[in-house]
Amino acid sequence: MARIIDEVSRTFSEYLLIPRLTRAEHQSKNVSLRVPVAKFKKGESSALTINIPFVTATMQAVSGSEMAIALARQGGLAFIYCSQPIESQAAMVNKVKTHKAGFVQSDSNLRPDNTLQDVVNKRKETGHSTMPVTHDGSKNGIFLGILTDKDFWEFEDDLSRPVSEFMTAKENVVLGDTGISLLEANQLLQKRKKECLPVLDSEGRLQFLVFKKDYVDHRNNPSELLDSHKRLVVGAGINTHDYRERVPALIEAGVDALCLDASDGYSEFQKEAALWIRERYPDVVIGGGNVVDIDAFRYLAEEAQLDFVKVGIGGGSICITREQKGIGRGQASALMAVAAERDKYCKETGIYIPLCSDGGLSNDTQIIIALAMGADFMMMGRYFAMTDESPTPRVSIGGRIYKPYWGEGSNRAKNWQRYNQGASETGFKFEEGIDGYVPVVGSVKEVLDVTLSKIKAVMCNMGSLTVKEFADNAVLTRISEQSFIEGGTSNVLSLDKDIPREV
Repeated sequence: MARIIDEVSRTFSEYLLIPRLTRAEHQSKNVSLRVPVAKFKKGESSALTINIPFVTATMQAVSGSEMAIALARQGGLAFIYCSQPIESQAAMVNKVKTHKAGFVQSDSNLRPDNTLQDVVNKRKETGHSTMPVTHDGSKNGIFLGILTDKDFWEFEDDLSRPVSEFMTAKENVVLGDTGISLLEANQLLQKRKKECLPVLDSEGRLQFLVFKKDYVDHRNNPSELLDSHKRLVVGAGINTHDYRERVPALIEAGVDALCLDASDGYSEFQKEAALWIRERYPDVVIGGGNVVDIDAFRYLAEEAQLDFVKVGIGGGSICITREQKGIGRGQASALMAVAAERDKYCKETGIYIPLCSDGGLSNDTQIIIALAMGADFMMMGRYFAMTDESPTPRVSIGGRIYKPYWGEGSNRAKNWQRYNQGASETGFKFEEGIDGYVPVVGSVKEVLDVTLSKIKAVMCNMGSLTVKEFADNAVLTRISEQSFIEGGTSNVLSLDKDIPREV
């Protein structure tokens, strides 16, 4: 007969933290939110760390290239969604890797015989206002000059005229030579009061561009997540069906981390995919899941040799897996069980495997509780879908602005490869996700600023300066329905709910 787990399946909203001693050094300015993503041995450091404990869900309505750029600039990591053609996913990854690199390889280049109309079209396509001119229009062609949006007037000049008549010729451009350091390049831009520095090789071929705005961006975003080449860090979701073709393309595009995307990760399919990747690309970070118990965690840690494991089944805001299939577990119970097993595994082997809590997070407080329960970082969908940088269009409903948001298990997503239903690309036999809307709340930076401030404040209340210390120090208490009510407002009139406002 079936084995019954007597413990009630619990959620984050059923717990509160008991404050610990706050010492003089426990101030928000001293708190570090840096966390590991890749497994590591005791005494060593993780091959990949992120500066804030947030990654995006690998969803069509969440994780495009704009989101990946915005989140990396704040110190987090986005996983570009995999339910799209291999070529387009690789192109998204490449766009992130070339967006902010210090030394940027130009992907908006012109020939001298291109027309101004070509320039306008390219600017609308790429958003780039500065374009090098090379002899053949390639990114490494012989450099002839440069054209910016200040060199012509779109609505006044004859757009049929050639670029050569408007560009700043090479002899009038401040240039750098291959081998120049980023510091030297920025100093040259400052000294010569320029916005862009083309870097050429000994044959006069264009190699890179260095922009003043990138320096300014870095100063304004000191936590941005960069690789060893000063490029933004980006991840990508993969499935267990076409990884043999998809992964090489993503590696070529420069991806830093891969995440096997499945509603239930306790499978031989994940093991086979992970080991195939590990054998051929030993340096790439590989995560997977999702799991909700210790058996599944052990399997992915030991058999699949994953770098990180995602915890959570059926807890997402648009997920109906529990309703449709009767599988899953309360997110708090799942996370605490797997975190305890993770710590046990670390004592046995000396290897620490980071955990990603995925789903069941409806507010900032629950994010904090998840960290206290042992999650190293969060994977979130709705949280990021509501921001300006999510890839869906804005729509007006009843005078308010929303964005479409749908689950990968919905017919709209057509992501049948994520779910073992034996379906085809034409649709699901039954849905495990819904299709809805979420309100627009602002930019990724604006939303994260509030959440991160709360996390740091609570960590100070808990006498902690790191996420690991926070989890080690945390004391949690279960709450009753009455204590939950007590924690809200009472015996006062709410300006939002009780007092009508004049129209």
